[in-house]
Amino acid sequence: MGIPIRQVIDVGSYVVRQHLKGVKRYPLVLMLEPLFRCNLACAGCGKIDYPDEILNKRISVEDALGAVDECGAPIIVMAGGEPLIHRDLPKIVQGIIARRKYAIVCTNALLLEKKIDDYRPSPYFTWSIHLDGDEQMHDKSVCKAGVYDKAVAALKLAKEKGFRVTINCTFFNDADPERVANFFDTVTALGVDGITVSPGYAYERAPDQKHFLNRAKTKEIFRGVFRRGQRGKKWAFNQSSMFLDFLAGNQTYKCTPWGNPTRTVFGWQKPCYLLGEGYAKTFRELMDDTNWDNYGVGNYEKCADCMVHSGFEASAVRDTIRRPWAAAKVALFGINTEGPMAPEISLEGQRPAEYVFSRNVQQKLSEIKAQKVVQKAANAA
Repeated sequence: MGIPIRQVIDVGSYVVRQHLKGVKRYPLVLMLEPLFRCNLACAGCGKIDYPDEILNKRISVEDALGAVDECGAPIIVMAGGEPLIHRDLPKIVQGIIARRKYAIVCTNALLLEKKIDDYRPSPYFTWSIHLDGDEQMHDKSVCKAGVYDKAVAALKLAKEKGFRVTINCTFFNDADPERVANFFDTVTALGVDGITVSPGYAYERAPDQKHFLNRAKTKEIFRGVFRRGQRGKKWAFNQSSMFLDFLAGNQTYKCTPWGNPTRTVFGWQKPCYLLGEGYAKTFRELMDDTNWDNYGVGNYEKCADCMVHSGFEASAVRDTIRRPWAAAKVALFGINTEGPMAPEISLEGQRPAEYVFSRNVQQKLSEIKAQKVVQKAANAA
């Protein structure tokens, strides 16, 4: 099992409390992006295509911890960009741990050796190292040679120092199930504490648009991987069994984007981690004023091929609470990798995509310029 029992109990208790209170929409994981700046330029990434004025912005410690308190989710995932570039990240992590919430730092690990002594092992802290397969697969994914070796070296160092270390993997339509399975064997032998998997999402501004997965291909690839994984192998996934069952095409889920709300340098991102189609000033505004029915598979063209954990993991967790016997069946007998798949959601009624990236960027640039004018006037007074 890739998820620590303490975390399972804490998160499970939190989810049950929400259900008992009759809360319809609640956050499970806060996706905190303290900056967009990165030291890599991956072809499948849609997170770094901003002017320098925005890439140079940072969320302050106060705003980051304020978002943690405002949201209330039990798990906080810090991504980006590359979060280790943020000089105050150790203070943010310390603040999250002090609140007895689970802090997960997603990193490409290029700076980890340099920065690791700024952190201390804790049951509430995890390094999540980005590895998209073996050396050739990963270095191709991040568009730079030698990154895989540095990431593996950092992974080993973190384990030696007593940290909990997982990996996060994104796979695209050229993924080979046998090769992915061999990679999982390799990282398991390295001692990783868990594996997080996700199909690539077609970011609007990603340089490479040719290799994103559609839903049918996603299910085929993950069935192929899990089929090999159930032949005596012991891979520890850092995800719910029902989400993995969903990836294999055995569950029909609608996404719950409010389960993974995102706080960036722009504010609270609408509607989810993957789509930035507007921003709210507060978490409550995000929850109350977002038209959630406008988004999701079957509702919006941009969502048509999405099966990403940030949209569907919360759906799977809710289903686990609602149907514990189904989750127990998957845990006992494994993921079904043969036979017909669950019905797919119809796309006939989806609304067409809206392209709003440039508008959002211009709005943020205008705000930055206005803030500079105000600051200049204040300094002159």
